[in-house]
Amino acid sequence: MKVFKRLFAIILSSAIIFTLISCSKNTPSQTVDTESVSSSSKKFVVGFDAEYPPYGYLSDDGKSYEGFDLDLAREFCKRAGYEFVAQPIDWDSKDLELNSGNIDCIWNGFTINGREDSYTWSFPYVDNSIVLIVNSDSDINTKADLKDKVVMVQAASSGLAALKSDENKDLLNSFNRLEQCSEYNSAFMNLESGVVDCVAVDIGVAKYKLNNSDGKFRQLDETVSSEQYAIGFKKGNTALKDEVEKVLSDMWKDGTFMNIANKYSDYSLPDTICIDQYIK
Repeated sequence: MKVFKRLFAIILSSAIIFTLISCSKNTPSQTVDTESVSSSSKKFVVGFDAEYPPYGYLSDDGKSYEGFDLDLAREFCKRAGYEFVAQPIDWDSKDLELNSGNIDCIWNGFTINGREDSYTWSFPYVDNSIVLIVNSDSDINTKADLKDKVVMVQAASSGLAALKSDENKDLLNSFNRLEQCSEYNSAFMNLESGVVDCVAVDIGVAKYKLNNSDGKFRQLDETVSSEQYAIGFKKGNTALKDEVEKVLSDMWKDGTFMNIANKYSDYSLPDTICIDQYIK
């Protein structure tokens, strides 16, 4: 009987181990989206917020990452011979990810203004504004109407920086309070439910929400600030910055850049492109 029990235990353990190995081999990674150019190509790891349309977001089928910036990065990799890796990151941890070498750049609707000395920047390629979104039936029509209201913004975002700037000191002080969230899907859920009165957000994201919310929201005419987007590299990494800029310049000259931008016309992206002002 002891021999039978021991034999049974061995068989059961082997079965469990085999099952675990099989599962690990058959479970696809949900962490990154990788497209290899060749088996010997170098990796180009793009750090981005996976819930930030139109610049970077998970596809409807949940199998890949899409967006304007990711499309640009994919095209760069094809032309420069890199293996493209889309790496979603916690936006609050972007500096740690970049400085540790986990990612090669931050390419995701990334604002230069207020961060000029923190990164090695590419030339700007998108003009952007921070706008204010309210529910369609809200009685808020101007920035003055935000007095004693609750406003929400993404943590560590350019919207937060804009609201905390000297230019908007009086506006910020007029709020009942300023709430922060990890990503904008939560912000708009809080807005729709009435937990907050207004969301301060980049115009590209705002356009997406306005065009896909069946009239639930509207944008105020007044803006919080104007700014520009660029690609942020680790401080001092001018070699990679120069390589990316060269390819982007070529993409602009041959029309590929605007072809990609036109895919996101619902976000008003084509109207905000400014790369032509900075190409040498």
